[in-house]
Amino acid sequence: VLRCLGIPTRVITNFNSAHDKNLNLSIDKYIDVSGNNLHLSEDSVWNFHVWNESWFVRRDLGSFYDGWQVLDATPQERSKGIYQCGPASTRAIKEGDVDLDYDSPFVFAAVNADCVTWIRYSKKRKERIHSDTRKIGKFISTKAVGTNARVDVTDNYKYPEVKEISFKISYSQYKNSLVDDRKILVTAV
Repeated sequence: VLRCLGIPTRVITNFNSAHDKNLNLSIDKYIDVSGNNLHLSEDSVWNFHVWNESWFVRRDLGSFYDGWQVLDATPQERSKGIYQCGPASTRAIKEGDVDLDYDSPFVFAAVNADCVTWIRYSKKRKERIHSDTRKIGKFISTKAVGTNARVDVTDNYKYPEVKEISFKISYSQYKNSLVDDRKILVTAV
């Protein structure tokens, strides 16, 4: 319909799409001390989810948020009392501006939530034992104009993940670095 009105629109597919039911920007899993799932959270991760983007000028939010806007024709949650989602600025999603209207926190979580596992010892005591910050929002894609090729638009939604760099040093190098640190501390005192 939006294309018929002359509004640029495209379909977006998000793989490993988070469904953050309580809007805390994480997908929480609770287990007991034996490792059994406690089913305390309604959060989930879907293999993929599809929505639309349309190109809008955002006078209500300011020109910084002009451009592609997320519109979900199949929302799973109520927003302001009705089933709707968007228009959420992809710029707001990328910048982490989750305080904006139009379901920005929900879309942010769909592409960028952390998956957190908790051990629940009692109703009042829990401990985070694992957090995966890279699982959600993979290969966010649209179809190329004029071909059936996939175009990766992940960079429109989030900054590149930081890669961990591992390196090895000998124990003597490590030990010597501690000695140097102690010298600096003694000098500082």
